[in-house]
Amino acid sequence: MSQRGRLFDSYFALVAITSFLLVGVAACQKNELPSAANDLEQLLQTKQCLQCDLSGAQLSNADLQGAKLNNANLSGANLSGANLSGALLDSVDLSGADLSNVNLSSAGLAKANLSGTNLTEADFSGAFLRAANLQDAQLSNTKFNDADLNTANLDGVDINSADFQGAMMPDGTIKE
Repeated sequence: MSQRGRLFDSYFALVAITSFLLVGVAACQKNELPSAANDLEQLLQTKQCLQCDLSGAQLSNADLQGAKLNNANLSGANLSGANLSGALLDSVDLSGADLSNVNLSSAGLAKANLSGTNLTEADFSGAFLRAANLQDAQLSNTKFNDADLNTANLDGVDINSADFQGAMMPDGTIKE
């Protein structure tokens, strides 16, 4: 066989293998859900999704009582009306999320980022919010009865529009 023939055969084999690989990769990708969709499905099925990316997720009125979401990204998520009582949300990012009318009673939110979050009529009674960032959060008719807010950041927050009865405030005092 001439050198030209061998070159042609090699080129043809390379094109065939490359085409085969590209088709295989495309088929595999077509069957995979994006990571965020997988995370959302996992959360709804198991109520556990540690370090998940749920940014912008639509979870309004979801029953996530006792869910484990430590270190998850829920920035910009809609959780309005959701039940997250007793949930574990330590170091979670909820910045810019809608948590209006959400039940977070007895939830763990240590070091959580709630900056710029809508917390209108949310219930944090008995919640653990040590070192949480609530800067510029909207607290209209929000309940923090008996919550632990020790070392929490409440900069830019109108605490007069919320109920802090029995709560441990950022300076360590108990609100009467």
